[in-house]
This record gives sequence, C-alpha cells and structure tokens, in this order.
Amino acid sequence: MGRLFGTNGVRGVANRDLTPGMVVKLASSAGSILGNRVALGRDGRTSSFLFKEAAISGLLSVGCSVFDLGVVPTPVLQYATKYFNLDGGLMITASHNPPEFNGVKVVAGDGVEVPQPVEEKIEEVYFKGGPEPASWDRVGDVKELHAFEPYCRSILSNIELEAVREAGLKVALDPGNGVATLVAPRIAQELGCKVYTVNADIDGTFPSRDSEPRPDNLKDLSALVQATGADLGVAFDGDADRAIFVDEKGGIYWGDVSFALVVKEFLKKHPGEAVATPVSSSKIIMDVVEEGGGSLLWTRVGSVTVSRTMVEKSIKLGGEENGGVMYTPHQPVRDGSMAMALIIEAIAKNGEPISKLFNELLRYRQMKAKVSCPEYLKSRVMERLESSIEGKHIEKIDGVKLWYQDGSWILIRPSGTEPAIRLYAEAREEVRVSKLVENVKKNIEEIISKLNL
Repeated sequence: MGRLFGTNGVRGVANRDLTPGMVVKLASSAGSILGNRVALGRDGRTSSFLFKEAAISGLLSVGCSVFDLGVVPTPVLQYATKYFNLDGGLMITASHNPPEFNGVKVVAGDGVEVPQPVEEKIEEVYFKGGPEPASWDRVGDVKELHAFEPYCRSILSNIELEAVREAGLKVALDPGNGVATLVAPRIAQELGCKVYTVNADIDGTFPSRDSEPRPDNLKDLSALVQATGADLGVAFDGDADRAIFVDEKGGIYWGDVSFALVVKEFLKKHPGEAVATPVSSSKIIMDVVEEGGGSLLWTRVGSVTVSRTMVEKSIKLGGEENGGVMYTPHQPVRDGSMAMALIIEAIAKNGEPISKLFNELLRYRQMKAKVSCPEYLKSRVMERLESSIEGKHIEKIDGVKLWYQDGSWILIRPSGTEPAIRLYAEAREEVRVSKLVENVKKNIEEIISKLNL
C-alpha cells in the first residue's frame, strides 16, 4: 500500500501531484473514518476554492454533514472542530509551501491532526478505491459555521488583559498575503495595541514574499517596525499556525528564541510543569526549562507528534524551532496568533524592550544543512553513520543526535518530505557549529559514495 500523508497532511503541486479527483476520494475516505459531522476550511491559495469544493463533494457522498467555515487560518478550523463538538475537520492548505502547492490537513475531533494510525486507516480505504457511497437519500448537507468570535475570545481569555492593555504597545504585522490577516490584527487591537500592517491583503500567489517567513524575506516588516517605532514585529506563514518575531530595532529571530521566552514566562506562572519540544530544538529550551524548575520532554520532529504527545501526557506547553507554539489552555496545536499574544504579554509584564528579552536568551549559534540521498539508501546510510560515531553521547529519539562535552550537538535525520538527510547543529561559537556540520556532511557524502559503487 502506498502513502498519501507526509509529516503534516497531504501535499503536492496543484493539478499535478494533487488533483480534484484525488481530493474527492481523500475527503470521502477521511469522512468514512472521522464520522458524520466534519468541519471544512480553506486558506487563500488560488487553488484552494477548487479543492474545497472537491472535498465537499467527497464528504457529502458518504453522508457527512459539512460545516463550512470559509476562508480561515488553520488554527481557527482546529479550534472550531473541538469547540462545536464535531467529529473531525479538513483544512485545505499547503501552509508555508510555495504558491503552486496545495494540500489537505485532516483533523480529529479533539482539534489535533489525526495520528498516524488514523492516517493509515484513511489510506487503506483510499487505495482500495474509496468508501462505499451513501444512497441518494442519505447524501449529506452543507451548513455555514462562524468560528472567529469563540476563537478570538479563547486567546484573549489566556492573557492578562489589564496589564497588557495598560502597556499600550505598538505592533507591526506581516501576514505575508496569507490568512493571518483575518485574525492577528484584530487580536492585537483587542490587546490594546496600535497595529501597523504590511502584505495584509490575501493573495494566493504570495507576491510580496515567500509564504514561509524567514530572516531573508522579512525586510519589509523590519523596515515597518523601524519606521513606525513599533515595539514588536510579527510575521506569519500562509495558514497562520506559525509566527516569527522582529524586535524594535528590526532584528529578526528564529522560533527557538521566541519559544524560549514563552517557556520562561510560562514557568513563572506554572513552576514544575513539563514542556514538550522536538529533538531539533535549541538547547536554550532545555536551559530555560531547567532554570524555571520545569521538566523537558524531547519528541520526534513534527508538529503533529508534539501535539499528540501533549494530549497524551497532559502537557500544557510545546513548541518548535520553526515558530510553532502549542498552548493547551487555548489549544494544543501550533497557533501563530496565540504565540503573538503570549509574546506581547511578555513585553508588557516585563516592561523591557523585546530585544533585551530575546538577547538574554541568545546563547548559541545554529546551522541547518542537508545532503542529497536517494530514498532507498537512507536507512543504510544512517546505519553506517551510527556505527562510525561510537564513543559520543547519542540519542535516537528521531534519527541520531550527538551531544558533545562542550554542550554542542548535531542531529542527523532522514527527511520525511524529500530525498535528503537533514542536519541540525548548535554550538556557542559559529566556527564550532560550522565545523560540526562540515565534518558530518563529509562523512555522509563518503558513505553515500561508497554505497553507490
């Protein structure tokens, strides 16, 4: 049996790798597993309306009632699924991928993406030709569902509103032509902030910047922060489940640093609590958790894994190095607007500029790389690599993570989305982290060369 699902839903280039016919069959297969009441939402991509209509057809064909949320951020669809006690949900989105891509995220009744065993059940039905269609008199119906109000109320209920509103902060937002523009400005205003925006019109071609916010494409936001004297800048990905932050000087930070600040503030309120994060996250998360008297649970890489672990173990806070923050009192899934609200709260309560709060946490240098590797060689390369690095402290939660005596580390893991082996490394000095990546990359390339002989 083949596989449809990747690390976060089903994705592909629209009308090439992912077709309306596939989405009809995927939606009907998912509906036959999830239950009769299914939420449906879409992002602003040019092909999302097409695939939403295909998903509606698939769901109706197996007797599902479809609760259509329209154009929404993924976190809104997830919140609505649980809040309205639905059996599951489908979100038409390719998240941070380029504009030619689209996809389908399948959500369980608890608002979290379905775990792998459920994905496999859906795939089994799909590859057997799809489920048995309902009879003509049992075809489902479509109802509109409005979820912005309860979603926004939930975020605001988890913030100390009086203290935040008194601070009267100025915030610059860059939704990146994505659906964050539907909620983030409103939430920031409700928090008493004066809001400035750039790239705030929804456009599925993403004309202003790539859908994935990165330091190299946030020049517009950085300039807006400096021009307006904003206290903070926030950039979102295409479906608004991740957020990257810019300080009042225009400096841009990866998600490890913002998540570390969220963890620090969280443990002030909840001493002794556990925090979940993937093995690819910075050591600063471990440092901050230890300093705050909490406990840290490392997980495999992937937001679904982190969220599912949080649900299973009743963990209130989780996060990733890519800007994803999961906050269970609101919902245990990545939510860019919730992350924004928590960072705004941190600035207001500390009475310090965000640059100072972030720079207190900047202790390590990071580097990412990848080595091209055919799919059929991945497992053999990892076996050879592991046998060649004996004598160091090794973790095998996901791939191979090597810890060194000076606190530096490197994680080597096969990519789940492309023919490559990914490297994540961290050290206190840039020279050290570069050397780590260079040595391991050379080792992997030599192993691949020998295996290809």
